[in-house]
Amino acid sequence: MRILLLTSYFPPEIGSASHLFHDIGAALVERGHEVEVITGIPSYHAKGRGQTKRFIAHESMTGMDVTRVWVPQIARDTPAGRGFWQLASAAAFAAAAFRRKRSDAVLVYSPPLTLGLTALMLRVFRRVPFVINVQDLFPQSAIDLGILRQPFLIKAARWLERFLYSRAEALSFHSRGNLEHAVGVGADRSKCEVVHNCVDTAHLESEHDSTYYKGELGLEGHFIASFAGVMGYSQDLDVILETAKMFEDDEEVAFLLVGDGVEKERLVAKADSMDLPNVVWMPMQPRGRYPRILHSSDVCLTTLEAEVKTPVVPSKIISAMAAGRPVIAALDPNGDAPALLQEVGCGVAIAPEDPVALADAISLLRAEPDLREKMGSEGRRFAEEHCSPESVAAQYEKIFERIAGSGS
Repeated sequence: MRILLLTSYFPPEIGSASHLFHDIGAALVERGHEVEVITGIPSYHAKGRGQTKRFIAHESMTGMDVTRVWVPQIARDTPAGRGFWQLASAAAFAAAAFRRKRSDAVLVYSPPLTLGLTALMLRVFRRVPFVINVQDLFPQSAIDLGILRQPFLIKAARWLERFLYSRAEALSFHSRGNLEHAVGVGADRSKCEVVHNCVDTAHLESEHDSTYYKGELGLEGHFIASFAGVMGYSQDLDVILETAKMFEDDEEVAFLLVGDGVEKERLVAKADSMDLPNVVWMPMQPRGRYPRILHSSDVCLTTLEAEVKTPVVPSKIISAMAAGRPVIAALDPNGDAPALLQEVGCGVAIAPEDPVALADAISLLRAEPDLREKMGSEGRRFAEEHCSPESVAAQYEKIFERIAGSGS
């Protein structure tokens, strides 16, 4: 089959979002499919890397034909600017898609949900069926965080969500709770399927050097609790800083915070004002170095604001599991992530925004190396069985085969 992937994030962008579709696409190529990708010119976490002055560029990557299009970046860190970027992305991607040969199926990464409009145009004018891979539940996630407040815009966003969910031939979700949310807002259950996010389990195998960053950062002999990923509005790194303050007199515990995002400048300034000697900052790391971050960690932290009520399973949890590291997750206890950690036995879930609970969880796992080892092994086993690129690509292959021809 000829499969088209629509995603705003793709290597050399750094982060789980960009590598998710890369790994799925590469696995589909391995399964004998012809895969095309339409994405943006690198800009988010890859400024200065892979840049071009052209409005459209083509390249081959891991057997995939990649088309990159320029999308204007106007105050993207503001709600209005981000909304403009989302709409501009849909238009730019559509212009590029209609310059390519007809595909048999389209897989869309959401957010931004507006890329579903690009896929819908291909369905209407070229009769190509499409699947929306729903990662963040927009607009609910934006409403929970207070980013989307205007009643008219909320109404319009909810209409777009229902409209695109009803037009897609299939919808995939990385957790059961996200699927149920979509059904609750009007999605047809028969179109919905849970497909776990994939991680390159081979790349994150346990043989990676676990002392590399400890040596580079002068943290030999330390118990390291790490956070690695986007530092945005929904990720509650304040609770990590407040927890680090509680360990400031313990010279053997360090907090390694790796990543970039709109909140990082404020967080670094806050850490400086708190005079935290046990917090180490690093920028977003290239994919080749990311496993060493995980394997240098004794526990991996995942934190979300209490306002985030959507039942998300952050991708950093799956990555830590694949690396064989235990997880401490501070987020909504009613979401899918705590249920997954309990089911697999690979970590500890605590309430969000509670530094005392986070400190207690770190102390517990620090004192129990055998428990850490068991949790890491269980997480690795689950990731190998359910989250490898090969297993995820096989699920999408079945979806594509089922919907093939349904756009005609």
